Formats: sequence, C-alpha cells, structure tokens
Amino acid sequence: MKKTLVFTVDSQQPDLEKIKIAAKFIRKGGLVAFPTETVYGLGADALNAKAVLSLFEAKSRPLDNPPIVHVCKFEDVNTLAEKVSEEAKRLMKTFWPGPLTLILKRSHIVPDVTVASLDTIAIRMPRHNVALALIGESGCPISAPSANLAGKPSPTSARHVLDDLDGRIDAVLDAGPTHIGVESTVLDLTVDPPQVLRPGGTPYEDLLNAVRRVELNPVVVADRALPVEKARSPGVKHKHYAPNADVVVVEGEVEAVMRKMEELIRLYSEAGKKVGVLGTDETVRHYRTDVVRSMGSRSDLAGIARSLFRLLREFDAEGVDVIVAEGVPTEGLGLAVMNRLRKAAGYNIVKTSA
Repeated sequence: MKKTLVFTVDSQQPDLEKIKIAAKFIRKGGLVAFPTETVYGLGADALNAKAVLSLFEAKSRPLDNPPIVHVCKFEDVNTLAEKVSEEAKRLMKTFWPGPLTLILKRSHIVPDVTVASLDTIAIRMPRHNVALALIGESGCPISAPSANLAGKPSPTSARHVLDDLDGRIDAVLDAGPTHIGVESTVLDLTVDPPQVLRPGGTPYEDLLNAVRRVELNPVVVADRALPVEKARSPGVKHKHYAPNADVVVVEGEVEAVMRKMEELIRLYSEAGKKVGVLGTDETVRHYRTDVVRSMGSRSDLAGIARSLFRLLREFDAEGVDVIVAEGVPTEGLGLAVMNRLRKAAGYNIVKTSA
C-alpha cells in the first residue's frame, strides 16, 4: 500500500510549491485528489492511458463509465475535441469556469480508456483556484471523476477522500469543504437539441436562458431504473452516491411525506433496524428515531445540495441500517439533489398523496 500525502492549501491562493509537488505526480502518471467547486476529483493525466487506467483501478470504477476531462484554458478544448461549435463556444464563455460539463466529439489524440471507448468526450473547466493551478502546473488536461470508491457518496472534503482512497493514491490537496456539493451538470452537444444527461451545479433553468433549445434526458428525472446501453456521462449507468445503509425516499406534499416518514420509522424500528432520518429544517423536530439529520431549509436548495453527500457519509459513521429521506422540490439545484437521492436509494421511492 502506498503512502498518500496530504497537502493543506488555501482555496484562494494555494501554495505554488505544494501545487508543483502534486503536478509532478500527475506528470509521472500518478493520481492526485483535488478540490473543485462541486466535489473533490481524482486526477490523472488524461492523455496517459496507463495513468487513467490506474485511476479506474484505484476507484474500482467500471471501465465503461467515462470520467470528465478538466482543462484550465479554453484553447485546450480545441485539442481534445474534433470540432467546437459556435454553440459550445457560447456556453463556454457563459458558464466557464464553472459546474457545466460539455460533451463533444473526441479528437484522435484522446486515449480510448479516457472516454470509455466512446466517440465523445466530456470536458469542463472547474471554478476553483486549486484545481486550475494543478491543471496549469501539470501541463496536461486532467481526467478526474469524483475522488471516492465507485458507488459511494461523492467526497466534499479531503477527509471523505481519505476515508475511501487512503493508500490507493499518491496525494490529496486539502482546501477545505467544497462549495456546491453536487457534481457538474452534463450537457450533450452531440445531439439536437442538446440534452442534459446529469443535472448538477448549473441549474437547468440557467441553461434554458442561454440555449435556444435544451431537453432533459429521461434518466435525469427518472423515478425508476432505466436501461442504458452506453453511458456518455458519469452518473448515468452504474450505481452511484449510495451509503452502506439502505435508503428509501419519500416524495409528495410535505404533510403527507411527514406522515409516511413517521410510519416507515415505526415499521423499521419494530423490525429491529437502526433508523436514520434525512429531513429538512422545517420537519426534523417532528421525527423521533435513532439518528435525525437536516439537509437544510426547503427554501435553500443550494444549502441542501451542499450538505447531501456529507450527511449520507455521516449516517455510515453512525452505523444506521436504513435511511428514510424526504424528497425536496426539483427546481434549481433541487433537481440534482433528487437525482442523487433517487440513485442512492436504488429507486426505492415511496410516493404519497395528501
């Protein structure tokens, strides 16, 4: 087992010497976890097939689940993509750096393993000074899925990274908790109209204001598992975001949700289960069970997004057997939250009516 080095850096003005050490690992084919505005990513040289393969191995990630390639300059996209449309350029100018990933046709220089043997590539420019400094100092685009074991809740702190990957990777750049807390939105520009394949840090409503036409792929809003032959985006095909405990999501009007939650808490408790509840500020005082956590206020969906993965990991630390979670509104970042919660539950969803 290798020793994983941890470098504490300032999120706004990272120590260049520490960045240089991390970049040296990347250039030599190593693996470095680093913060972005969304979650922590696990980085490898995107143009080094052997390095990217080791990234899949460290995460126990299926080889048909394509990672996102991170860049620090707009011109890097011209190297990685076969063609950059005017629409892509407009979106880059509007949303980059930021939590929007664009899917384009790949260029011939990109190794097959980096794109899971697809003819497309997913690219974004993160809005985080540490991430941008690491990419720039490494001198290459960085392939970086979330820095966790495959299937687990994504990491929003360096501690989460180490919980999953300590001894599996070379280094972690620790710049504190991430700001958004859910991954980037993935927009496929190889289809007409463009399609959101994964909701995330750039809300769908913002895309509607910037793009002439844009659709939500059915997997984005699905409340049951849908067949996916080839995943153009991470977070689509395989099990994702799941804690060790079973998860059930209760959706509907708030009063009906609370009644159903209380019923499920009673049933699981009577069955001898240690129960965790994932509620909201407006409702948590009504629940009585082993572990109760609030995601935040239903009026602050950005706050709920920021806390979601951290709380799922806290339930694991508490050793609960089952998590009963409230659904939240699906506007803004709520769409990404519900996408993650439904997947974490394996689509074990209970719908209520008033």
